[in-house]
Amino acid sequence: MRVGFRLLSLLGFLGCVFGLAFAIVYLQHLRGYEPCPFCIFQRIAMAATGLVFLAAALHGPRAGGRWFYAGLAALTGGIGIGLAARHVWLQHLPADQVPACGPTLDYLLDMMPASEAVMTVLRGDASCAKITAQWLGIALPGWTLIAFVGFVVYALALPLAAKTLERRNA
Repeated sequence: MRVGFRLLSLLGFLGCVFGLAFAIVYLQHLRGYEPCPFCIFQRIAMAATGLVFLAAALHGPRAGGRWFYAGLAALTGGIGIGLAARHVWLQHLPADQVPACGPTLDYLLDMMPASEAVMTVLRGDASCAKITAQWLGIALPGWTLIAFVGFVVYALALPLAAKTLERRNA
């Protein structure tokens, strides 16, 4: 089997699918963790990053097109980094500085314009600051941050790695 840009892009997509499946199927449905608004936004960023990888795999562009997809995946992953970093920051605030609990994302979207609801969520609240689970001393948003950093690095390395592998396969 020849390893090239399409296969490497497909692996990026599958990594995002795994991350979403872990969050939705395992954490939410099997373990019973309800996602806070920040978690939902991080899932959206993960899905967007995965869709960019999938589009790249399906399209299989050459030269500059590869860098376009790499940049787009890095952009969506970078948004995920920002969201996850903000979430980690909220979780490390002193108790007296944590914002009060706010309404659910569904309620916000029903009651105000989407842009205002997004800004409200990005300010964060106590539900986002609550640490519900940790592994190896790192809370879930920290692991999500690590995953997004990995996806951005992977996306930016993808065109060069594919070029190197395709030369070896030729």
